[in-house]
Amino acid sequence: MPAELARLRDWLQAADGLLITAGAGMGIDSGLPDFRGPGGFWGVYPALGRARIAFESIANPAAFARDPELAWGFYGHRLDLYRRTVPHEGFALLLALGEKLKHGAQVFTSNVDGQFQTAGFAAEQVCEVHGSIHYLQCTMGCREKIWPADSFVPDLDNDNCRLRNPPPSCPHCGALARPNILMFGDWEWIERRTALQYRQLQTWLAKVERPLCIEIGAGSNIPTVRRFSEEHAWRLVRINPGEPDVPDAQSGLSLALGGLAGIKALNAALAA
Repeated sequence: MPAELARLRDWLQAADGLLITAGAGMGIDSGLPDFRGPGGFWGVYPALGRARIAFESIANPAAFARDPELAWGFYGHRLDLYRRTVPHEGFALLLALGEKLKHGAQVFTSNVDGQFQTAGFAAEQVCEVHGSIHYLQCTMGCREKIWPADSFVPDLDNDNCRLRNPPPSCPHCGALARPNILMFGDWEWIERRTALQYRQLQTWLAKVERPLCIEIGAGSNIPTVRRFSEEHAWRLVRINPGEPDVPDAQSGLSLALGGLAGIKALNAALAA
């Protein structure tokens, strides 16, 4: 490991930009649930477990048509949780690391929780490839509009995973609103906001010659983040306790650690 960390210091000295890529494992140390961890999805939402409702069924646009109060019970709980969650120290360490490089840092994440922005990353630094729970859209696709969810405060019956107050509605046509998140079986997602973020990221990548990619908690089950890292990294550091392997050991470094522990280990090595 000392030789690998010395190599990492060389990479950082040569890098001109920091590409941070993150999956669900990034939020675990902030206290956010991992649906694939012990107890799984139904361990986090026992009411859905009692009803035998799978994650793929509730995280689905059809759920809003079938039972809006149940669908918003699930997403309202997540919205409230993400609003209350304080990002762990690793976010600040990555932000500070990016500030040392010529072209700064950019983020590519499959997470919809908004934790990077809460931690101090500018909006234009973050590409949320699956959208964000902090934005809404009309379930009818009205006008292709996306708007902030700031004014919606869910009143929840968490024992039954149901929304007690009226769900948010489209300000243009009055129809039911839903999170601007790419769900399972989702042909209704309005991707305009994410597409703009992606174009901003591509503009940044076009001017960075040696992007050092630090990938945190991105699994292979939904490989979007891992593929992006491998396609765009000049050098890749993969932090993942269960799937740390990199395609090329000469241009990649594996850390079989959780997100915060891995970021701290990198920071300590670079400061040594």
